[in-house]
Amino acid sequence: MNFSFIAASAAQKSAADLLVLPLFENDLAPKAAPPALKDADAALGGHLLEAAQQEGFAGKTEQSMTFHTHGKIGAARVLLLGLGQRARFTPEVMRLAAGRASRAAQRLKAKGVVYALGELRDLEQCIKAVVEGFVMGSYRFDRYRTKKDDGAADGGPRQVALALPEGTEKKPAHEDMVELGKRVAEATNWARDLVNEPAGVMTPTRLASEARKLAKGTGLKIAVSGRPEIKRLKLGMFMGVTQGSAEPPQLVRVSYVPKSPKDAKRPPVALVGKAITFDSGGLSLKPAEGMVDMKTDMAGSAAVLGAMKVIAYLKPPFPVHALLGACENMPSGTAYRPGDVLISRLGKTVEITNTDAEGRLVLGDMLTLANELKPEAIVDLATLTGACMVALGHYVTGAFGDDDQLMYSVLEAARAAGEELWRMPIHDLQKDALKSDVADMKNSGERWGAAINAAVFLREFVGETPWVHLDIAGPSISPKERGYLGKGATGVGVRTLVELIRRRASEA
Repeated sequence: MNFSFIAASAAQKSAADLLVLPLFENDLAPKAAPPALKDADAALGGHLLEAAQQEGFAGKTEQSMTFHTHGKIGAARVLLLGLGQRARFTPEVMRLAAGRASRAAQRLKAKGVVYALGELRDLEQCIKAVVEGFVMGSYRFDRYRTKKDDGAADGGPRQVALALPEGTEKKPAHEDMVELGKRVAEATNWARDLVNEPAGVMTPTRLASEARKLAKGTGLKIAVSGRPEIKRLKLGMFMGVTQGSAEPPQLVRVSYVPKSPKDAKRPPVALVGKAITFDSGGLSLKPAEGMVDMKTDMAGSAAVLGAMKVIAYLKPPFPVHALLGACENMPSGTAYRPGDVLISRLGKTVEITNTDAEGRLVLGDMLTLANELKPEAIVDLATLTGACMVALGHYVTGAFGDDDQLMYSVLEAARAAGEELWRMPIHDLQKDALKSDVADMKNSGERWGAAINAAVFLREFVGETPWVHLDIAGPSISPKERGYLGKGATGVGVRTLVELIRRRASEA
């Protein structure tokens, strides 16, 4: 998908299959109509605003209306998109609108699109949001469909011309935002592919292979280790989870290291992603309906790898390391059992009370490895608990951590990236829930505060290092089509991690 810029005056004259006019609720009043709408309506003999009134289009969020122009302007059709109230506008509103425009263009088989950017706050971020919305909105996972959806097989429009607001000249920063937006969106779509693949395809070995391809294409360093190295490193919790599966585990370490020797010695940032490629629950077997979406239990690792794809392009002046413990959690005669005691790399012993609380076990060992790198900060992403999804729903990530400064940085990065995070409590009051009679701690406590219990468990393995845990159990998959989201994997976390590293790089 190619993006270019045109002047506002050229919007309604430009030859295209579709002219997109994003509008706020008060933009439909004739005296308040923005220039792009006025010009198009005048060229169409006043019929555009008349049709909008008749169709009940009022610029409300998620409203849209398509109008045939019959050759009276450059575009064959006009698409009106509702942005809602101007006072509540954020770049994410524009990102969602652009995603809807991308999907409409697919349905209409529009190859060329003109997208009119009106008078907006934070124009540069809005340009990035439009690019991301179009690229992510064009995403379809139909690899296993013998009959493709009409208009979806070709991936949407090929050319998108962004009409700048009246009186605005194109700047290098605008082009930079287009390039960054494309890279972030493409990395997000790639992460969605990894998560949407069936678990029988996206095995630990395949996930490690995809990480190798990523490293080869971007110049990142990579190390992949199998069972012997995992044993040598005494990753006892990781080994316990994987021992019931016929699929071999993979320890994947991907690193960006600056070329400057001085920068290469700076304290790194460590990213850890949960990489359970299929979670049956182990001997604490999930019900059948609870297993259907468990191919998505590696969404945290997909987000981390997607982010590393963009981080290699950003080239921050400090190292960034990604660690993934990829394995399956399966029941068999060799599976770990409730009542077993596992010894972590840190030396802490853990009594297993529920084999379906496996993600925190693998993450605990990965966090220990990350901490040994002496990082300035650690961020982990995991589809960790259904309890967090009960609390926050499908579209909000739970954020846990004691370090206020890092938490603020992560929350601000997420806000700028358009991903919803909500800080959740983490405190010692819940430690009693993890007390064991036979070991240092147990892996699962009572159901009350279960998401907090999981975060408290993970905190045991990071020491004093600033750390934030992101529970993406809800937003890792979307239950329906919404803006740039389709039903299925969302790639959540990629945008937040990229923005976090981008901001740290600008401050370094």
